[in-house]
Amino acid sequence: MIADNTPVIIGVGQASERVGEPNYEALSYMDLGGRALAAAIANAGATGDLASAIDTLAAIRAFEMSRPGKEPPFGGPDNIPGALAKRVKASPKRLILSPTGGQTNQQYVGEFATDIAAGDSQCAVIVGSEVISTALALAAKGEKPDWSEEIGGEFEDRGYGLDGMMEMQLFAHGATGAIPLYAIAENARRAKLGKSLNEYRHDIGELFEPFTRVAAANPHSAAPVERSAEELATVTDRNRIVAEPYTRMTVARDQVNQAAAIIIASAGLARALSVPEDKWVHIHSVTAATELMLSARPDLSANPASIASVEAALDRSGKSMDDMQFLDFYSCFAIPVFNQCDHFGLAVDDPRGLTLTGGLPFFGGAGNNYSAHAICEAVERVRRQRSAYALVGANGGWMSKYATGIYSTEPADWSANDRFEKLPMADNGLPCSEAPFDSATVESYTINFSKTGSDAVFIGRNADGERVCGNADLSDEATRAAFEGGEPFGAKLTVTRDERGRNIGKLA
Repeated sequence: MIADNTPVIIGVGQASERVGEPNYEALSYMDLGGRALAAAIANAGATGDLASAIDTLAAIRAFEMSRPGKEPPFGGPDNIPGALAKRVKASPKRLILSPTGGQTNQQYVGEFATDIAAGDSQCAVIVGSEVISTALALAAKGEKPDWSEEIGGEFEDRGYGLDGMMEMQLFAHGATGAIPLYAIAENARRAKLGKSLNEYRHDIGELFEPFTRVAAANPHSAAPVERSAEELATVTDRNRIVAEPYTRMTVARDQVNQAAAIIIASAGLARALSVPEDKWVHIHSVTAATELMLSARPDLSANPASIASVEAALDRSGKSMDDMQFLDFYSCFAIPVFNQCDHFGLAVDDPRGLTLTGGLPFFGGAGNNYSAHAICEAVERVRRQRSAYALVGANGGWMSKYATGIYSTEPADWSANDRFEKLPMADNGLPCSEAPFDSATVESYTINFSKTGSDAVFIGRNADGERVCGNADLSDEATRAAFEGGEPFGAKLTVTRDERGRNIGKLA
């Protein structure tokens, strides 16, 4: 007999729409999120009133409200979790607005499961929604719908959660946002492997080719098109370089309209609501880890916190990677997947596949909520293949945070309430300096292309061994050749400061 306070996932739901397709409704964030939550409630198959039993609802913060001063273009509710609850006529006593980070939904599965096992909750919901594609389409037509709502009431705003992610020196030199920061890490891995830009782009293409096949079969995908490794790797006008080594097709696609919801309940409540036991999916472990800032990581290509999270989740579940029948590794870019492959010896064509959705460049990068879609897919897979195990790895920031969950229809014993663990952060960060410096040795770099021009951003060590960053002087022929040729690693630069305070380096 499964104990009444055992947390189980009883319902999952997804909702999506693509601009211009039949039945497209241009739904708001809250309306699409409400559809996903309603789908999750229906998915549970309860005969009792499940919506009324929800006591906790966490809304995953949308991308367009994920940093200070940035708001959705058409407004929004004064109480986002309350607005989502209203869509299904739920009245949770606890409402939460999450911080930024793609690991958050996976981490919340562990947090809320722990609350249920402790008797502090009976039914918790995680729901998120992104409609950036619709917002852009409406703005392009000059339309300005009013998505504001007066909900009222109190909720717990957990803030932006940007601690450890504000790389101000890198931002000041043009590495603003995820693409160039991941590209710096990716090029560090390329240097370690001794591969040229073209060779490495082909590696990325081979990794992602199977992802496109999964995305093509997923009805919720933003880009359901199969593509070959060659097509993904080849630079064309349509598949331009956005930041070396990334082509446009191999980076997370944020222009999506996607929402997903997960319902976790106590086994006792699931029984009381007559949720069929073949719908129950057990949470075998959840772990969460935080990485050092990118500029302080001893190995710019590595993400040991993510490896520690996965290993700890496997250990707590009593399973190995070989025991996992289903895998979804967060794939905003190639390197978070490559890191797992490198450590666990997984081939890019592993017959299990490395994604359940199709991955962020092809299924879609649904903001901070992507992994909720992966969890939804994992739940449905293990429901169909009884006793199988699924692993979902969720990533946030620039490989800054990671959370891992393991799921199965096999029961998990929560009597000790020790299946959710937050791991300590490493303390081996390298010293970083913002002071002026005269010379630097390049460790990694990217050339970041934008509408206003391109910046060659490097990260390396000054004469004292401290981490520093700057821009390569592309007006210098030898420097440009080294960086545009993809082989500036180990180069010695002389560095001056320009009138904007930027460090400008050229080959010594």
